[in-house]
Amino acid sequence: MRDYPFIPLYDENSEILILGSFPSVKSQENKFFYGHPQNRFWPMIAEIFGEARPQTREEKIALALRNHMAVWDVIESCDIVGSSDSSIKNAVPNDLSEILEKSKIQKIFINGRTAEKFYRKYQAKAVDIPAVCLPSTSPANAAWSFERLKEAWSVIIK
Repeated sequence: MRDYPFIPLYDENSEILILGSFPSVKSQENKFFYGHPQNRFWPMIAEIFGEARPQTREEKIALALRNHMAVWDVIESCDIVGSSDSSIKNAVPNDLSEILEKSKIQKIFINGRTAEKFYRKYQAKAVDIPAVCLPSTSPANAAWSFERLKEAWSVIIK
């Protein structure tokens, strides 16, 4: 069983919540969200908001908070083989109430189908904000080009 390795990214001004499934091995090593160098999350978010691509953890935090974004994951702990979402078993959900109570979240977007599956199973009934599932930014989702992802994810700023 692997436990969640870091705290949620948000502040009292966060309006958009992005939920992933569970941190990859690389993210756990880097102790930060979307830490795999081929994950397109941070470059795509920067492009959507018309900003420079963040390189450091501090730049990623600043980018998210400047644009009123919160980032967290649906699963707090689980049995998982490597970084394979399809291998997740015995999932224990994260408690989203802290972020929802201490921020101004108005929109929730889910990064990929696995995160959506667990969100719908464990958290959706307790959350009054509709959630929209977007295509995964993971390098495993090779069917989606960067441009196609960027187009789909642009909904977060509309």
